[in-house]
Amino acid sequence: MTFSEQTLARFAREVAKYPADQKQSAVMACLAIVQHEQGHVSSEAETAIAAYLGMAPIAVHEVTTFYNMYNQQPLGKYKLNVCTNLPCQLRDGEKALQHVCSRLGVEPYGTTADGLFTVQPSECLGACADAPVLLVNDRQMLSFMDNARLDELIATLKAQG
Repeated sequence: MTFSEQTLARFAREVAKYPADQKQSAVMACLAIVQHEQGHVSSEAETAIAAYLGMAPIAVHEVTTFYNMYNQQPLGKYKLNVCTNLPCQLRDGEKALQHVCSRLGVEPYGTTADGLFTVQPSECLGACADAPVLLVNDRQMLSFMDNARLDELIATLKAQG
């Protein structure tokens, strides 16, 4: 896999933030760039990032698989992560996940047939007092997501297409 000149320029800006002998420190930034541009991080992209940063491909893969913010396969336009960690479990996190899955007709980790939504359980999102919480596309956190608010979110996102 080869990256565009624009992508390589973005990589170079991230690598420049670190001492020359520590350019592998930019691995997370490079993965985020690829994810933003392509929607997911393929194994080919991992290998290319590894080559760019002078790392073993397995070291890049370990980062990709450790963090749930990196998608390893194409997902729906809207990725909905519902926190199911223990504090959220105690405040209906699992019920919120099941409600979203039921409304969209998918199992956890599933993508709707129209490619619009992917629903995933998530580890702690750091807003335990606001449970149940949901993260949209790894960027927008929503709190106190009861069934009515979940339905409203789904309707809003469907309307946006």
